[in-house]
Amino acid sequence: MEESSSFSAMAPPVFNSENFHMWAVRMEAYLDALDHWEAIEEDYEVLGNPTMAQLKNHKDKKTRKSKAKACLFSAVSSTIFTGIMSLKSAKAIWDHLKAQYKGDDCIKGMQVLNLIRYFELHKIKEMETIKEYSDRLMSIANKVRLLGFEFKDSRIVGKILVTVSERFEATITTLENTKDLSTITLAELLNSL
Repeated sequence: MEESSSFSAMAPPVFNSENFHMWAVRMEAYLDALDHWEAIEEDYEVLGNPTMAQLKNHKDKKTRKSKAKACLFSAVSSTIFTGIMSLKSAKAIWDHLKAQYKGDDCIKGMQVLNLIRYFELHKIKEMETIKEYSDRLMSIANKVRLLGFEFKDSRIVGKILVTVSERFEATITTLENTKDLSTITLAELLNSL
């Protein structure tokens, strides 16, 4: 019980209208950890002549919905809050944010194309380490994945092998002679370099 109270004291990730996909993943995990995500997925009500158990269950669900709504209110900037403050349920808020900021498939497709173009144009900088370079490439790959598109690590491996500076040529030649470069993992490559 102590763990959940200390977790709830953590502030939720704040959304300021940028990087909705990353915020949505973090917010879903946050709400799920607090056991409030169900209130986002379902908009439920008690109908008919409920039993005592159903009434208790309804009260618990109503409390969970209110807490989820409060979490969402606290996890957006004041500018975004003014646009959602009149919405009555956590599900309605989540659906509104998704519709407003997630973008449709065409927009996501264009974002992916721009990210892939950015990835392809990347080169290692003169004084940059392989780790720093791979982190930059991995950041782009993760943004593509976050938009729901596949981006294999083998593509990053290939990019590193082709674009690293001459100071790594001997290491790459050794790798070519000892391993099949088409199956080498990103971790193996980074450890070798």
